[in-house]
Amino acid sequence: MQTYLVGGAVRDALLGLPDADRDWVVVGSTPQDMVAAGFDPVGKDFPVFLHPVTRDEYALARTERKTAPGYKGFVVHAAPDVTLEQDLARRDLTINAMAQDAQGRLIDPHGGQRDLQAKLLRHVTDAFREDPVRILRVARFAARWPDFEVASDTQTLMQDMVQAGEVDALVRERVWQELAKGLMAARPSRMLQVLRACGALARLLPEVNRLYGVPQPAAHHPEIDTGVHLEMVLDHSAHIGSPLEVRFAALCHDLGKGQTPPQDWPRHTGHEQRSARLAQALAQRLHVPQSCHELAEVVAREHGHIHASASLGAAAALRLLVRCDALRRPERFGQVLQACLCDARGRLGWHDRPYPQAERLLAMLQAALSIDTAEVARQAQAEGLSGAQVGKRIEAARIEALARSPAL
Repeated sequence: MQTYLVGGAVRDALLGLPDADRDWVVVGSTPQDMVAAGFDPVGKDFPVFLHPVTRDEYALARTERKTAPGYKGFVVHAAPDVTLEQDLARRDLTINAMAQDAQGRLIDPHGGQRDLQAKLLRHVTDAFREDPVRILRVARFAARWPDFEVASDTQTLMQDMVQAGEVDALVRERVWQELAKGLMAARPSRMLQVLRACGALARLLPEVNRLYGVPQPAAHHPEIDTGVHLEMVLDHSAHIGSPLEVRFAALCHDLGKGQTPPQDWPRHTGHEQRSARLAQALAQRLHVPQSCHELAEVVAREHGHIHASASLGAAAALRLLVRCDALRRPERFGQVLQACLCDARGRLGWHDRPYPQAERLLAMLQAALSIDTAEVARQAQAEGLSGAQVGKRIEAARIEALARSPAL
């Protein structure tokens, strides 16, 4: 039995990055050998085991043969006669197809170290075309390392895969898994650019793809193009370290502009409601977590009103807070405002502009929350009011509190 450190841990060590998860390949062993040595089996599709002490993953060296379209259309062969070189040859990118032996020697049959130095994302062999998830992986690696380029032959191969319909067979849970990782990367716009360049964006996220080439009013959007604006919004969300919920909301906030008839360009009247509907449909299609799609719908529907909130009086401001469910979920409202800030700053030359709307609305929310609703309700009931009348009294007390707020 021989074990080798493989994949991301080797790559990241060469890049001088902190230790990644350590994955190992075992050559010359069987599942029975691994269990006898105390390893715990966890693999469903192929033999993977957890080390009894470190809990690192150890996989038996394997090869794969394509049998059907999509992510799961493979037959896996894992046996003691499979070599390390055969195992590395089935991997996606050269930078992920390196190994290190027990003495720390680098095993690099496909030039991964060379491509790291050249900052190239290059496929290992033509077997890359057999797994469409690899297109998504290339895109999110580009988002993780935005100064890396996709090799021209890999670009051509990905285009061929899209044209052959491979991405249409992807399971939605895996699409979301890779998309979420790309959104959380250093520059999410690179993921969209790579997917768009090979044609995969139009197949996987047609709502997003339609935004490119759609103009907006230059006075508010010096970058003009809605797709470019979206990229800038996403990158600003990464710049300020936003959570996934905010980044997904940024992705979806302007989807409705892709449905504006060309005769109505560059204005996009009513795009907010269209964006909310499209965000909901996209989230359902990809099985997006509830926290993400709920925030995306609120931001899509209300971001225009939040941008214009400086002119709102107390009653209108309270209605906005209620529509955003801010009184019940003040922490989520903070995320709504963060997504709106990214939208406001994700414009050419606007990346450091102040966004006083957020501070003002948070102050008004605190004023509304300062009302002792139980006491207001008790007094109203003492006066003989009930039901909706009590609710109206509470609403009036909150409006009065907002009117007294220095934020107004």
